[in-house]
Amino acid sequence: MRDPHDIILKPIVTEASMNAMADKKYTFVVDKKSNKTEIKNAVESIFGVTVASVNTMNMLGKNKRMGIHVGKKADWKKAIVTLTEDSKTIEFFEGI
Repeated sequence: MRDPHDIILKPIVTEASMNAMADKKYTFVVDKKSNKTEIKNAVESIFGVTVASVNTMNMLGKNKRMGIHVGKKADWKKAIVTLTEDSKTIEFFEGI
């Protein structure tokens, strides 16, 4: 079994994700090889909450140019975790 901190890489803090926290939906950047069950178990063990559902999306990296040099940013995976109604909130996002 993998370490939960290797699955959940970092939170996503945007205006849309902050508005979704009112509905107990939290957004994270996760490992590309992780599945929904691994993400659910990782969030529950790290933050001590109860997860209702997990939605995942594979995000494509943008193409970037610097003059004649062309490159591409890395692809990544995003997970939106919905908590149950009786679950406590994640304190990590409280001060933001």
